[in-house]
Amino acid sequence: MQVKKVKISEIKTNPKNPRLIKDDKFKKLVKSIQEFPQMLELRPIVVDENNIVLGGNMRLKACIEVGLKEIYIVKAEDLTEEQKDEFIVKDNVGFGEWDWDLLANEWDVEKLDEWGLTIPSFSSDDIDLNDFFEENNEPKDEKFKIVLEYTEEDYAEVTELFKNYSGSKEQIVVDLLKKI
Repeated sequence: MQVKKVKISEIKTNPKNPRLIKDDKFKKLVKSIQEFPQMLELRPIVVDENNIVLGGNMRLKACIEVGLKEIYIVKAEDLTEEQKDEFIVKDNVGFGEWDWDLLANEWDVEKLDEWGLTIPSFSSDDIDLNDFFEENNEPKDEKFKIVLEYTEEDYAEVTELFKNYSGSKEQIVVDLLKKI
């Protein structure tokens, strides 16, 4: 497959694409294209033999918003209708997940936000130890049994440590268990 530069007016958005980027996230996509247009050649929009987008529908809309006259495409020809549908979904499915510890420790959080990555943040208000227990006060998970040994006073002390804590909810639980 060959990357080609074509007039943006030749490419059609795909009305079957179920993936949307709205509001602030779309503005961030537009901004990223304005600031780093070379990325469009490195990650061209995938179209079928009729120039209908299979991968990159929202990038195309952002390119139109930016006012680009030409874009880079790769043409995926000889696909069945089912393969086209499969491509659309698989191109938009997030199979992976972020390594929040690595991002927090090795990356500039402000840059990540600028680039469109939504960084979750949690505080002690998000921690409710009742989330870890069944209605009969049995722990939902074996590793939380130690929490049963703590008093309300200990609970208040531990949750105080996590005020304004930023990181994934999973990491808060890990850090909480380290403290107890």
